[in-house]
Amino acid sequence: MRSLNPVVAFLLGAVACAVVVMAVQRPPEGEAGEFAGRRTAGGRPDFNGIWQAQNTANWDLEAHPAKQGPVFALGAAFSVPAGLGVVEGGEIPYKPEALARKRENAANWMERDPEIKCFLPGIPRATYMPYPFQIAQTPDAIFMAYEFANATRTIYMTDVGESPMAMWMGWSRGRWEGDTLVVDVQSLHEETWFDRAGNYHSAQLQVTERYSAIDENTLQYEATMTDPEVFTRPWTIRMPLYRRVEENAELLEYKCVEFAEELLYGHLRRNPRQ
Repeated sequence: MRSLNPVVAFLLGAVACAVVVMAVQRPPEGEAGEFAGRRTAGGRPDFNGIWQAQNTANWDLEAHPAKQGPVFALGAAFSVPAGLGVVEGGEIPYKPEALARKRENAANWMERDPEIKCFLPGIPRATYMPYPFQIAQTPDAIFMAYEFANATRTIYMTDVGESPMAMWMGWSRGRWEGDTLVVDVQSLHEETWFDRAGNYHSAQLQVTERYSAIDENTLQYEATMTDPEVFTRPWTIRMPLYRRVEENAELLEYKCVEFAEELLYGHLRRNPRQ
């Protein structure tokens, strides 16, 4: 039996009135601007819905071949699929000392990757993990709920000042540039990674996201990373996001904490499991 993610239920309840007010409409032909799909009553592109990336970026943002997975006993199951990469220019511009750490991370992936421990994934990683996420859009804020670890974040569309502290999902402030939603993300926790290949950042990371509608059911997603401690220059990833259009599409629970408890705390048992 499927269960509705309680975070999603809360968000949907919180924005129910706004959603009614923002009942979507299609502008007359020739008056829609650069995007002719569904729009809100306020004239913005309608991003409400469930979205998902369809790529291998969570394995590695850069191009990579297929290879054996980390558990040899599983054979082809959980092997690494090949990917063309989503990094503009093909390569992440690491500083030499930072590249050495990235390679060390990759060699120790099973011990270090925050995903394995069910830590919140951060931005931009939450966007292209192999799980859907839901957008609930209002004029003053845009809410995003992610299936992995029940992660959530709020994109504030009004001035709310600076973040009070570093957070796993960062501090997101948005604005519209024409029909493109631009989000500046700061105060990200330095322990988040970009993927399973060990790509990482420091506490100085700033992310600028851009969501642009290609058509009613496809968004073009871009994220530009700036971190002078780790990278020689800003760099950008780019990928499409697809709206889940199944009649029964919904965000389900994926409470992975209970799957990681033994890994993280099993050594504290009085009688450890064999």
